[in-house]
Amino acid sequence: MSLIPDPIQAGLAAGWQVTDAAQLREDRVLEADVVIVGSGAGGGVTAEILALSGLKVIIVEEGALKSSRDFKMREAEAYPTLYQESAARKTKDQGITILQGRTVGGSTTVNWTSSFRTPDITLRHWNQRFGLNDYTPEALAPWFELMEARLNITDWPTPPNENNDLLRRGAAKLNIPTASIRRNVNGCWNLGYCGMGCPTNAKQSMLITTIPSALNHGASLITHARAERLRIENGRVSSLECVAMSADGLGTTGQRLTLRAKHYVLSGGAINTPALLLRSQAPDPHGLLGKRTFLHPTVISAGLFAQRVDGYAGAPQTVYSDHFLHTERIDGPIGYKLEAPPLHPLLFSTTMPGFGAQHAAVMQQFPHVHALLALLRDGFHDEAVGGSVSLRHGAPLLDYPLTPFLWDGVRRALLTMAEIQFAAGARSVTPVHEQGQAYANWTQAQAGINALPYKLLQARVVSAHVMGGCGMADDERLGVTSADGRYRGVSNLSVHDGSLFPTAIGANPQLSIYGMVARLASGLAQQLTGRPAARPTPA
Repeated sequence: MSLIPDPIQAGLAAGWQVTDAAQLREDRVLEADVVIVGSGAGGGVTAEILALSGLKVIIVEEGALKSSRDFKMREAEAYPTLYQESAARKTKDQGITILQGRTVGGSTTVNWTSSFRTPDITLRHWNQRFGLNDYTPEALAPWFELMEARLNITDWPTPPNENNDLLRRGAAKLNIPTASIRRNVNGCWNLGYCGMGCPTNAKQSMLITTIPSALNHGASLITHARAERLRIENGRVSSLECVAMSADGLGTTGQRLTLRAKHYVLSGGAINTPALLLRSQAPDPHGLLGKRTFLHPTVISAGLFAQRVDGYAGAPQTVYSDHFLHTERIDGPIGYKLEAPPLHPLLFSTTMPGFGAQHAAVMQQFPHVHALLALLRDGFHDEAVGGSVSLRHGAPLLDYPLTPFLWDGVRRALLTMAEIQFAAGARSVTPVHEQGQAYANWTQAQAGINALPYKLLQARVVSAHVMGGCGMADDERLGVTSADGRYRGVSNLSVHDGSLFPTAIGANPQLSIYGMVARLASGLAQQLTGRPAARPTPA
Protein backbone atom coordinates (compact mmCIF):
# COMPACT_ATOMS: atom_id res chain seq x y z
CA MET A 1 0.00 0.00 0.00
CA SER A 2 2.95 2.32 0.54
CA LEU A 3 3.49 2.50 -3.24
CA ILE A 4 0.08 4.10 -3.78
CA PRO A 5 0.25 7.89 -4.32
CA ASP A 6 -1.36 9.72 -1.40
CA PRO A 7 -2.86 13.04 -2.60
CA ILE A 8 -3.64 14.10 0.97
CA GLN A 9 -0.07 13.78 2.22
CA ALA A 10 1.22 15.40 -0.98
CA GLY A 11 -1.17 18.33 -0.55
CA LEU A 12 -0.23 18.86 3.08
CA ALA A 13 3.45 18.83 2.13
CA ALA A 14 2.73 21.41 -0.59
CA GLY A 15 1.23 23.81 1.93
CA TRP A 16 -2.52 23.28 2.03
CA GLN A 17 -4.27 25.52 4.54
CA VAL A 18 -5.51 22.87 6.97
CA THR A 19 -6.16 23.53 10.66
CA ASP A 20 -6.78 20.70 13.11
CA ALA A 21 -8.96 22.38 15.73
CA ALA A 22 -8.07 19.63 18.21
CA GLN A 23 -4.58 21.16 18.36
CA LEU A 24 -5.67 24.75 19.01
CA ARG A 25 -4.52 26.32 22.25
CA GLU A 26 -6.42 29.57 21.86
CA ASP A 27 -9.64 30.81 20.31
CA ARG A 28 -9.58 31.87 16.65
CA VAL A 29 -11.49 34.36 14.51
CA LEU A 30 -11.32 33.72 10.75
CA GLU A 31 -12.88 35.44 7.73
CA ALA A 32 -13.75 34.33 4.22
CA ASP A 33 -16.11 35.00 1.35
CA VAL A 34 -17.99 31.75 2.03
CA VAL A 35 -18.04 29.33 4.96
CA ILE A 36 -19.17 25.79 4.14
CA VAL A 37 -20.25 23.45 6.94
CA GLY A 38 -19.53 19.85 5.99
CA SER A 39 -17.20 18.27 3.45
CA GLY A 40 -19.34 15.46 2.02
CA ALA A 41 -21.21 15.28 -1.29
CA GLY A 42 -22.77 18.74 -0.98
CA GLY A 43 -19.91 20.53 0.76
CA GLY A 44 -17.22 19.06 -1.45
CA VAL A 45 -18.92 19.99 -4.72
CA THR A 46 -19.72 23.48 -3.45
CA ALA A 47 -16.18 24.07 -2.17
CA GLU A 48 -14.57 23.18 -5.47
CA ILE A 49 -16.88 25.30 -7.64
CA LEU A 50 -16.63 28.35 -5.37
CA ALA A 51 -12.85 28.08 -4.99
CA LEU A 52 -12.38 27.64 -8.75
CA SER A 53 -14.50 30.78 -9.19
CA GLY A 54 -12.03 32.80 -7.15
CA LEU A 55 -13.87 32.97 -3.83
CA LYS A 56 -12.12 32.59 -0.50
CA VAL A 57 -13.64 29.50 1.09
CA ILE A 58 -13.44 27.93 4.55
CA ILE A 59 -14.64 24.33 4.92
CA VAL A 60 -15.63 23.21 8.41
CA GLU A 61 -15.59 19.48 9.21
CA GLU A 62 -16.39 17.83 12.54
CA GLY A 63 -14.40 14.70 11.70
CA ALA A 64 -10.73 14.14 11.00
CA LEU A 65 -8.71 14.37 7.80
CA LYS A 66 -7.73 10.81 6.91
CA SER A 67 -5.96 9.45 3.85
CA SER A 68 -5.45 6.09 2.16
CA ARG A 69 -2.59 5.24 4.49
CA ASP A 70 -5.09 5.31 7.38
CA PHE A 71 -7.54 2.90 5.73
CA LYS A 72 -6.55 -0.57 6.91
CA MET A 73 -9.66 -2.53 5.81
CA ARG A 74 -10.46 -3.20 9.47
CA GLU A 75 -13.96 -2.64 10.75
CA ALA A 76 -12.89 -2.12 14.36
CA GLU A 77 -10.80 0.88 13.28
CA ALA A 78 -13.04 2.28 10.57
CA TYR A 79 -16.40 2.58 12.32
CA PRO A 80 -15.26 4.59 15.37
CA THR A 81 -13.08 6.95 13.34
CA LEU A 82 -15.05 7.46 10.12
CA TYR A 83 -18.74 7.29 11.10
CA GLN A 84 -21.19 9.29 13.17
CA GLU A 85 -21.47 7.73 16.62
CA SER A 86 -19.23 4.79 15.62
CA ALA A 87 -21.74 3.61 12.99
CA ALA A 88 -24.36 3.17 15.72
CA ARG A 89 -26.45 6.33 15.41
CA LYS A 90 -30.03 5.46 16.33
CA THR A 91 -33.45 7.00 15.95
CA LYS A 92 -35.20 8.25 19.09
CA ASP A 93 -36.93 4.94 19.82
CA GLN A 94 -33.81 2.91 18.87
CA GLY A 95 -35.82 1.32 16.06
CA ILE A 96 -33.50 2.25 13.18
CA THR A 97 -29.70 2.24 12.96
CA ILE A 98 -28.29 4.99 10.73
CA LEU A 99 -24.91 4.84 9.01
CA GLN A 100 -23.43 8.28 8.22
CA GLY A 101 -19.89 9.41 7.66
CA ARG A 102 -18.02 11.79 9.97
CA THR A 103 -14.70 12.50 8.31
CA VAL A 104 -13.37 14.71 5.54
CA GLY A 105 -15.36 13.60 2.50
CA GLY A 106 -18.31 12.67 4.70
CA SER A 107 -20.30 9.64 3.65
CA THR A 108 -18.65 9.70 0.21
CA THR A 109 -15.47 8.46 1.90
CA VAL A 110 -17.21 5.37 3.28
CA ASN A 111 -20.09 4.61 0.92
CA TRP A 112 -20.30 1.67 -1.45
CA THR A 113 -19.94 3.79 -4.64
CA SER A 114 -23.47 3.14 -6.02
CA SER A 115 -24.37 6.00 -8.37
CA PHE A 116 -27.88 6.68 -9.70
CA ARG A 117 -29.45 9.77 -11.18
CA THR A 118 -32.61 10.95 -9.45
CA PRO A 119 -35.45 8.81 -10.81
CA ASP A 120 -37.72 10.60 -13.27
CA ILE A 121 -40.81 9.52 -11.34
CA THR A 122 -39.46 11.22 -8.20
CA LEU A 123 -38.78 14.46 -10.06
CA ARG A 124 -42.27 14.46 -11.57
CA HIS A 125 -43.72 14.14 -8.08
CA TRP A 126 -41.63 17.10 -6.90
CA ASN A 127 -42.84 19.14 -9.87
CA GLN A 128 -46.48 18.41 -9.14
CA ARG A 129 -46.49 18.41 -5.35
CA PHE A 130 -43.83 21.00 -4.45
CA GLY A 131 -43.76 23.26 -7.51
CA LEU A 132 -40.12 22.48 -8.35
CA ASN A 133 -40.62 23.06 -12.05
CA ASP A 134 -36.89 23.42 -12.78
CA TYR A 135 -36.14 19.99 -11.36
CA THR A 136 -36.83 17.93 -14.45
CA PRO A 137 -34.71 15.17 -15.99
CA GLU A 138 -33.95 17.48 -18.91
CA ALA A 139 -32.90 20.42 -16.73
CA LEU A 140 -30.72 18.29 -14.46
CA ALA A 141 -29.14 16.13 -17.18
CA PRO A 142 -26.24 18.54 -17.96
CA TRP A 143 -25.37 18.75 -14.27
CA PHE A 144 -25.46 15.00 -13.82
CA GLU A 145 -23.26 14.67 -16.91
CA LEU A 146 -20.83 17.24 -15.50
CA MET A 147 -20.43 15.40 -12.20
CA GLU A 148 -20.36 11.96 -13.80
CA ALA A 149 -17.37 13.14 -15.84
CA ARG A 150 -15.78 14.85 -12.84
CA LEU A 151 -16.05 11.76 -10.62
CA ASN A 152 -15.61 9.04 -13.26
CA ILE A 153 -19.11 7.63 -12.74
CA THR A 154 -19.31 4.89 -15.34
CA ASP A 155 -20.54 1.37 -15.95
CA TRP A 156 -18.60 -1.21 -13.94
CA PRO A 157 -16.96 -3.57 -16.47
CA THR A 158 -16.00 -6.37 -14.07
CA PRO A 159 -18.41 -9.33 -13.64
CA PRO A 160 -20.36 -9.16 -10.37
CA ASN A 161 -19.17 -11.09 -7.35
CA GLU A 162 -21.25 -14.07 -6.25
CA ASN A 163 -23.19 -11.99 -3.72
CA ASN A 164 -24.49 -9.69 -6.46
CA ASP A 165 -24.81 -12.35 -9.12
CA LEU A 166 -27.15 -14.37 -6.90
CA LEU A 167 -29.55 -11.42 -7.00
CA ARG A 168 -29.31 -11.36 -10.79
CA ARG A 169 -29.76 -15.12 -11.20
CA GLY A 170 -32.59 -15.47 -8.70
CA ALA A 171 -34.49 -12.52 -10.14
CA ALA A 172 -34.04 -13.81 -13.69
CA LYS A 173 -35.70 -17.11 -12.78
CA LEU A 174 -38.72 -15.13 -11.56
CA ASN A 175 -38.70 -12.81 -14.60
CA ILE A 176 -37.83 -9.84 -12.37
CA PRO A 177 -35.65 -7.36 -14.31
CA THR A 178 -32.29 -6.31 -12.89
CA ALA A 179 -29.59 -3.95 -14.11
CA SER A 180 -26.01 -2.98 -13.34
CA ILE A 181 -25.05 -0.22 -10.92
CA ARG A 182 -22.66 2.49 -12.07
CA ARG A 183 -19.79 3.30 -9.71
CA ASN A 184 -17.61 6.37 -9.06
CA VAL A 185 -14.25 4.63 -9.20
CA ASN A 186 -11.06 4.92 -11.23
CA GLY A 187 -8.60 2.02 -11.29
CA CYS A 188 -10.57 0.04 -8.70
CA TRP A 189 -8.80 -3.02 -7.25
CA ASN A 190 -12.14 -4.79 -6.67
CA LEU A 191 -11.35 -5.35 -2.99
CA GLY A 192 -14.84 -4.93 -1.51
CA TYR A 193 -13.90 -2.86 1.56
CA CYS A 194 -15.32 0.47 0.34
CA GLY A 195 -17.19 1.07 3.61
CA MET A 196 -13.90 1.35 5.51
CA GLY A 197 -12.34 3.98 3.28
CA CYS A 198 -10.59 3.19 0.00
CA PRO A 199 -6.97 2.14 0.63
CA THR A 200 -6.02 2.55 -3.05
CA ASN A 201 -7.60 5.96 -3.76
CA ALA A 202 -9.73 4.40 -6.49
CA LYS A 203 -13.03 5.62 -5.07
CA GLN A 204 -13.62 9.11 -6.43
CA SER A 205 -14.92 10.47 -3.13
CA MET A 206 -14.79 14.10 -2.11
CA LEU A 207 -11.72 13.21 -0.04
CA ILE A 208 -9.52 12.78 -3.12
CA THR A 209 -11.35 14.88 -5.74
CA THR A 210 -13.19 18.10 -4.93
CA ILE A 211 -11.67 18.81 -1.50
CA PRO A 212 -8.05 18.60 -2.76
CA SER A 213 -9.05 20.71 -5.77
CA ALA A 214 -10.57 23.37 -3.53
CA LEU A 215 -7.50 23.37 -1.27
CA ASN A 216 -5.22 23.64 -4.29
CA HIS A 217 -7.15 26.78 -5.25
CA GLY A 218 -6.78 28.52 -1.91
CA ALA A 219 -9.60 27.13 0.21
CA SER A 220 -9.01 26.47 3.91
CA LEU A 221 -10.08 23.34 5.79
CA ILE A 222 -10.76 23.17 9.51
CA THR A 223 -11.11 19.66 10.93
CA HIS A 224 -12.32 18.52 14.36
CA ALA A 225 -14.59 21.58 14.50
CA ARG A 226 -18.27 21.24 15.34
CA ALA A 227 -20.54 23.96 13.95
CA GLU A 228 -22.53 24.94 17.00
CA ARG A 229 -24.56 28.04 16.16
CA LEU A 230 -25.19 30.60 13.44
CA ARG A 231 -25.54 34.12 14.79
CA ILE A 232 -28.52 35.53 12.90
CA GLU A 233 -29.16 39.27 13.14
CA ASN A 234 -31.63 41.31 11.09
CA GLY A 235 -32.22 38.53 8.60
CA ARG A 236 -28.52 37.78 7.99
CA VAL A 237 -25.92 35.44 9.42
CA SER A 238 -23.22 37.53 11.09
CA SER A 239 -20.98 34.65 12.16
CA LEU A 240 -20.71 30.91 12.73
CA GLU A 241 -19.65 29.76 16.18
CA CYS A 242 -17.73 26.47 16.29
CA VAL A 243 -16.31 24.38 19.12
CA ALA A 244 -13.07 22.44 18.83
CA MET A 245 -13.35 18.68 19.20
CA SER A 246 -10.76 16.49 20.86
CA ALA A 247 -8.56 14.35 18.64
CA ASP A 248 -10.69 11.26 19.31
CA GLY A 249 -13.84 13.18 18.36
CA LEU A 250 -15.58 12.24 21.60
CA GLY A 251 -15.46 15.54 23.47
CA THR A 252 -14.60 19.21 23.18
CA THR A 253 -11.37 20.97 24.14
CA GLY A 254 -12.79 24.29 25.31
CA GLN A 255 -11.40 26.24 22.37
CA ARG A 256 -13.77 28.09 20.08
CA LEU A 257 -13.68 29.41 16.53
CA THR A 258 -15.69 32.32 15.16
CA LEU A 259 -16.05 32.31 11.37
CA ARG A 260 -17.26 35.38 9.49
CA ALA A 261 -18.24 35.43 5.83
CA LYS A 262 -20.41 37.09 3.22
CA HIS A 263 -22.32 33.85 2.69
CA TYR A 264 -22.80 30.57 4.54
CA VAL A 265 -23.55 27.14 3.05
CA LEU A 266 -24.81 24.24 5.17
CA SER A 267 -23.82 20.79 3.92
CA GLY A 268 -23.75 18.77 7.12
CA GLY A 269 -26.32 16.21 6.03
CA ALA A 270 -30.03 15.80 6.66
CA ILE A 271 -29.72 15.29 10.43
CA ASN A 272 -26.92 17.71 11.31
CA THR A 273 -28.01 20.59 9.05
CA PRO A 274 -31.53 20.91 10.53
CA ALA A 275 -30.02 20.51 14.01
CA LEU A 276 -27.61 23.41 13.45
CA LEU A 277 -30.49 25.57 12.22
CA LEU A 278 -32.58 24.60 15.25
CA ARG A 279 -29.72 25.49 17.62
CA SER A 280 -29.44 28.80 15.77
CA GLN A 281 -33.17 29.52 16.14
CA ALA A 282 -33.43 30.09 12.41
CA PRO A 283 -36.72 31.54 11.14
CA ASP A 284 -39.36 28.85 10.78
CA PRO A 285 -42.77 30.54 10.57
CA HIS A 286 -44.59 27.45 9.32
CA GLY A 287 -42.96 24.91 11.64
CA LEU A 288 -41.28 23.01 8.80
CA LEU A 289 -37.65 22.93 9.92
CA GLY A 290 -36.53 19.39 10.63
CA LYS A 291 -39.89 17.99 9.56
CA ARG A 292 -40.41 15.57 6.67
CA THR A 293 -36.98 14.06 7.23
CA PHE A 294 -36.83 10.84 5.25
CA LEU A 295 -34.82 7.65 5.29
CA HIS A 296 -34.86 4.73 2.97
CA PRO A 297 -35.86 2.35 5.79
CA THR A 298 -33.96 -0.80 4.87
CA VAL A 299 -34.59 -4.43 5.75
CA ILE A 300 -32.38 -7.43 5.12
CA SER A 301 -32.75 -11.09 4.15
CA ALA A 302 -29.96 -13.63 4.66
CA GLY A 303 -29.76 -16.72 2.44
CA LEU A 304 -27.54 -19.72 3.09
CA PHE A 305 -25.98 -21.36 0.02
CA ALA A 306 -24.04 -24.57 -0.54
CA GLN A 307 -21.27 -22.73 -2.38
CA ARG A 308 -19.10 -20.03 -0.86
CA VAL A 309 -20.51 -16.54 -1.42
CA ASP A 310 -17.73 -14.55 0.28
CA GLY A 311 -19.82 -11.40 0.32
CA TYR A 312 -16.88 -9.35 1.58
CA ALA A 313 -14.84 -9.85 -1.61
CA GLY A 314 -15.31 -7.85 -4.79
CA ALA A 315 -17.15 -4.65 -5.64
CA PRO A 316 -19.86 -4.29 -2.99
CA GLN A 317 -22.93 -3.33 -5.04
CA THR A 318 -23.13 -3.91 -8.77
CA VAL A 319 -26.64 -5.33 -9.41
CA TYR A 320 -30.04 -3.86 -8.51
CA SER A 321 -33.74 -4.13 -9.29
CA ASP A 322 -36.25 -1.29 -9.35
CA HIS A 323 -39.10 -3.59 -10.32
CA PHE A 324 -40.86 -3.19 -6.98
CA LEU A 325 -40.68 0.60 -7.16
CA HIS A 326 -43.03 0.47 -10.13
CA THR A 327 -45.55 -2.26 -9.32
CA GLU A 328 -47.84 0.24 -7.54
CA ARG A 329 -48.61 3.94 -7.90
CA ILE A 330 -45.85 6.11 -6.44
CA ASP A 331 -48.33 7.41 -3.85
CA GLY A 332 -49.73 3.93 -3.17
CA PRO A 333 -48.30 1.14 -0.97
CA ILE A 334 -44.62 1.77 -0.36
CA GLY A 335 -42.23 0.50 -3.02
CA TYR A 336 -38.66 -0.71 -2.59
CA LYS A 337 -35.36 -1.00 -4.41
CA LEU A 338 -33.38 -4.25 -4.18
CA GLU A 339 -29.59 -4.39 -3.81
CA ALA A 340 -27.00 -6.82 -2.46
CA PRO A 341 -24.92 -5.29 0.35
CA PRO A 342 -21.35 -6.33 1.14
CA LEU A 343 -20.89 -8.62 4.12
CA HIS A 344 -18.22 -8.00 6.74
CA PRO A 345 -18.06 -9.83 10.07
CA LEU A 346 -18.63 -6.99 12.51
CA LEU A 347 -21.49 -5.35 10.63
CA PHE A 348 -23.02 -8.75 9.86
CA SER A 349 -22.79 -10.01 13.44
CA THR A 350 -24.37 -6.89 14.91
CA THR A 351 -27.19 -7.00 12.37
CA MET A 352 -28.19 -10.65 12.58
CA PRO A 353 -30.64 -11.59 15.37
CA GLY A 354 -30.10 -14.21 18.03
CA PHE A 355 -27.77 -14.81 20.96
CA GLY A 356 -25.25 -17.36 22.22
CA ALA A 357 -25.00 -20.67 20.42
CA GLN A 358 -27.65 -19.69 17.87
CA HIS A 359 -25.76 -16.56 16.86
CA ALA A 360 -22.42 -18.42 16.86
CA ALA A 361 -23.87 -20.98 14.47
CA VAL A 362 -24.89 -18.20 12.08
CA MET A 363 -21.41 -16.70 12.17
CA GLN A 364 -19.81 -20.10 11.46
CA GLN A 365 -21.72 -20.13 8.16
CA PHE A 366 -20.54 -16.63 7.25
CA PRO A 367 -18.67 -17.50 4.01
CA HIS A 368 -21.82 -19.17 2.62
CA VAL A 369 -24.25 -16.37 3.49
CA HIS A 370 -25.84 -14.14 0.86
CA ALA A 371 -27.59 -10.89 1.76
CA LEU A 372 -30.26 -8.85 0.04
CA LEU A 373 -31.56 -5.51 1.19
CA ALA A 374 -34.68 -3.58 0.30
CA LEU A 375 -34.61 0.23 0.39
CA LEU A 376 -38.15 1.45 1.10
CA ARG A 377 -39.01 4.66 -0.79
CA ASP A 378 -40.70 6.86 1.82
CA GLY A 379 -42.42 10.22 1.49
CA PHE A 380 -44.96 9.93 -1.33
CA HIS A 381 -48.10 8.66 0.39
CA ASP A 382 -50.33 10.81 2.62
CA GLU A 383 -49.43 8.49 5.51
CA ALA A 384 -45.71 8.76 4.75
CA VAL A 385 -44.64 11.93 6.56
CA GLY A 386 -41.22 10.59 7.56
CA GLY A 387 -39.52 11.71 10.73
CA SER A 388 -38.49 14.90 12.46
CA VAL A 389 -35.19 16.23 13.78
CA SER A 390 -35.17 17.82 17.21
CA LEU A 391 -32.54 18.59 19.84
CA ARG A 392 -31.64 16.71 22.98
CA HIS A 393 -29.11 18.64 25.08
CA GLY A 394 -28.19 20.43 21.86
CA ALA A 395 -27.44 17.22 19.95
CA PRO A 396 -29.54 16.08 16.98
CA LEU A 397 -32.20 13.46 17.51
CA LEU A 398 -34.25 11.90 14.71
CA ASP A 399 -37.71 10.65 15.64
CA TYR A 400 -38.86 8.25 12.91
CA PRO A 401 -42.02 6.34 13.84
CA LEU A 402 -42.39 2.98 12.13
CA THR A 403 -46.03 3.06 11.06
CA PRO A 404 -48.35 0.31 9.78
CA PHE A 405 -47.81 1.78 6.30
CA LEU A 406 -44.06 1.12 6.61
CA TRP A 407 -44.48 -2.28 8.25
CA ASP A 408 -46.62 -3.42 5.32
CA GLY A 409 -43.70 -2.59 3.03
CA VAL A 410 -41.26 -4.41 5.31
CA ARG A 411 -43.36 -7.59 5.15
CA ARG A 412 -43.72 -7.48 1.37
CA ALA A 413 -40.00 -6.77 0.91
CA LEU A 414 -38.97 -9.70 3.09
CA LEU A 415 -41.25 -11.96 1.07
CA THR A 416 -39.79 -10.74 -2.21
CA MET A 417 -36.20 -11.21 -1.08
CA ALA A 418 -36.84 -14.71 0.26
CA GLU A 419 -38.47 -15.78 -3.00
CA ILE A 420 -35.51 -14.48 -5.03
CA GLN A 421 -32.99 -16.21 -2.78
CA PHE A 422 -34.79 -19.54 -3.01
CA ALA A 423 -35.01 -19.11 -6.79
CA ALA A 424 -31.22 -18.62 -6.79
CA GLY A 425 -30.78 -21.94 -4.98
CA ALA A 426 -30.65 -21.02 -1.29
CA ARG A 427 -30.68 -23.93 1.16
CA SER A 428 -32.45 -21.72 3.70
CA VAL A 429 -33.49 -18.09 4.08
CA THR A 430 -33.64 -16.11 7.31
CA PRO A 431 -35.39 -12.72 7.40
CA VAL A 432 -33.47 -10.41 9.72
CA HIS A 433 -36.18 -10.33 12.38
CA GLU A 434 -35.94 -11.26 16.05
CA GLN A 435 -38.48 -14.05 15.57
CA GLY A 436 -37.46 -15.04 12.07
CA GLN A 437 -36.42 -18.61 11.41
CA ALA A 438 -34.12 -20.28 8.89
CA TYR A 439 -36.91 -21.36 6.53
CA ALA A 440 -36.07 -24.40 4.40
CA ASN A 441 -38.20 -23.58 1.33
CA TRP A 442 -40.31 -20.84 -0.21
CA THR A 443 -43.63 -22.27 0.98
CA GLN A 444 -42.39 -22.38 4.56
CA ALA A 445 -40.86 -18.89 4.30
CA GLN A 446 -44.04 -17.41 2.84
CA ALA A 447 -46.12 -18.67 5.76
CA GLY A 448 -43.50 -17.76 8.34
CA ILE A 449 -42.84 -14.22 7.10
CA ASN A 450 -46.55 -13.44 6.82
CA ALA A 451 -47.03 -14.61 10.43
CA LEU A 452 -44.20 -12.56 11.96
CA PRO A 453 -45.11 -9.64 14.25
CA TYR A 454 -44.16 -6.33 12.65
CA LYS A 455 -43.46 -3.90 15.44
CA LEU A 456 -40.68 -1.86 16.99
CA LEU A 457 -37.37 -3.70 17.64
CA GLN A 458 -38.62 -6.91 16.02
CA ALA A 459 -37.63 -6.56 12.38
CA ARG A 460 -34.13 -5.06 12.14
CA VAL A 461 -34.33 -1.75 10.24
CA VAL A 462 -31.28 0.22 9.10
CA SER A 463 -30.54 3.10 6.74
CA ALA A 464 -27.54 4.81 5.19
CA HIS A 465 -29.59 7.45 3.36
CA VAL A 466 -31.01 10.50 5.14
CA MET A 467 -32.92 13.15 3.19
CA GLY A 468 -35.20 16.10 3.85
CA GLY A 469 -35.69 18.29 6.89
CA CYS A 470 -34.91 21.48 4.93
CA GLY A 471 -37.17 20.62 2.02
CA MET A 472 -37.40 22.75 -1.11
CA ALA A 473 -40.67 24.08 -2.46
CA ASP A 474 -41.93 27.05 -4.45
CA ASP A 475 -44.37 27.80 -1.61
CA GLU A 476 -43.01 28.83 1.80
CA ARG A 477 -45.83 26.84 3.41
CA LEU A 478 -44.33 23.65 1.94
CA GLY A 479 -40.58 24.18 2.30
CA VAL A 480 -38.06 26.17 4.34
CA THR A 481 -35.78 26.46 1.30
CA SER A 482 -36.48 27.70 -2.20
CA ALA A 483 -35.57 25.97 -5.45
CA ASP A 484 -32.18 27.75 -5.51
CA GLY A 485 -31.23 26.27 -2.14
CA ARG A 486 -31.62 29.54 -0.25
CA TYR A 487 -32.94 29.33 3.31
CA ARG A 488 -36.05 31.48 3.57
CA GLY A 489 -35.81 34.44 5.92
CA VAL A 490 -31.98 34.57 6.02
CA SER A 491 -30.53 36.41 3.03
CA ASN A 492 -26.98 35.02 3.08
CA LEU A 493 -27.66 31.38 3.93
CA SER A 494 -27.92 28.37 1.61
CA VAL A 495 -28.42 24.63 2.10
CA HIS A 496 -26.50 22.31 -0.24
CA ASP A 497 -27.08 18.70 0.81
CA GLY A 498 -29.69 15.95 0.83
CA SER A 499 -31.79 17.79 3.40
CA LEU A 500 -33.17 19.79 0.44
CA PHE A 501 -35.04 16.77 -0.92
CA PRO A 502 -38.82 17.03 -0.34
CA THR A 503 -39.10 13.21 -0.19
CA ALA A 504 -36.83 10.22 -0.22
CA ILE A 505 -35.77 9.59 -3.81
CA GLY A 506 -35.82 5.82 -4.17
CA ALA A 507 -32.13 5.54 -5.09
CA ASN A 508 -28.74 5.84 -3.42
CA PRO A 509 -28.52 9.64 -3.14
CA GLN A 510 -24.91 10.65 -3.78
CA LEU A 511 -25.24 11.42 -7.51
CA SER A 512 -28.51 13.31 -6.90
CA ILE A 513 -26.66 15.52 -4.43
CA TYR A 514 -23.67 15.95 -6.74
CA GLY A 515 -25.75 17.06 -9.70
CA MET A 516 -28.24 19.29 -7.89
CA VAL A 517 -25.57 20.94 -5.77
CA ALA A 518 -23.33 21.57 -8.80
CA ARG A 519 -26.15 23.63 -10.27
CA LEU A 520 -26.88 25.43 -6.99
CA ALA A 521 -23.20 26.16 -6.31
CA SER A 522 -22.69 27.46 -9.85
CA GLY A 523 -25.63 29.82 -9.42
CA LEU A 524 -24.31 30.98 -6.06
CA ALA A 525 -20.81 31.58 -7.45
CA GLN A 526 -22.24 33.73 -10.23
CA GLN A 527 -24.33 35.73 -7.75
CA LEU A 528 -21.35 36.35 -5.47
CA THR A 529 -18.78 37.14 -8.17
CA GLY A 530 -20.92 38.67 -10.91
CA ARG A 531 -19.47 36.33 -13.53
CA PRO A 532 -20.15 32.77 -14.70
CA ALA A 533 -18.98 30.07 -12.35
CA ALA A 534 -15.92 28.01 -13.14
CA ARG A 535 -16.60 24.41 -14.09
CA PRO A 536 -14.69 21.50 -12.60
CA THR A 537 -12.74 19.43 -15.08
CA PRO A 538 -13.17 15.66 -15.56
CA ALA A 539 -11.22 13.25 -13.39
